[in-house]
Amino acid sequence: MGNNINNFQQPTFGLNIQEVIEGMTFTKNFRSATSEEWYVFFKELSEPTTGGAAATVIIHYELQGNRDVFMKTTIVVQDPILHEYESHPLLFAIIDEIINRLVGYSDTLLTVYAGENSYNAEYIR
Repeated sequence: MGNNINNFQQPTFGLNIQEVIEGMTFTKNFRSATSEEWYVFFKELSEPTTGGAAATVIIHYELQGNRDVFMKTTIVVQDPILHEYESHPLLFAIIDEIINRLVGYSDTLLTVYAGENSYNAEYIR
């Protein structure tokens, strides 16, 4: 009888998802009364031209408004590895961790710009 084990894991360019997430660091670049801008760094991933942040996160919120209004979060991914379709499991894991760390339990409208892997989502507490 042949081998009946199938590998359903998607290739992630040799990167271990857990190791990439554990090595993630953030730097806050800008804050105003209604928004924040963060740079996200990884040991294994970076912006190809400068070697800088692999992603930029912009969070828009309303301090004076209704607490039931969604926060609007935009993530721009600069590393071309994360733009490849084959890396979508890695990208989704990274985005989930970014949302958990920076936005927490707030209702969030999310837009991710990552080439072929670009998408929109809603996080509801």
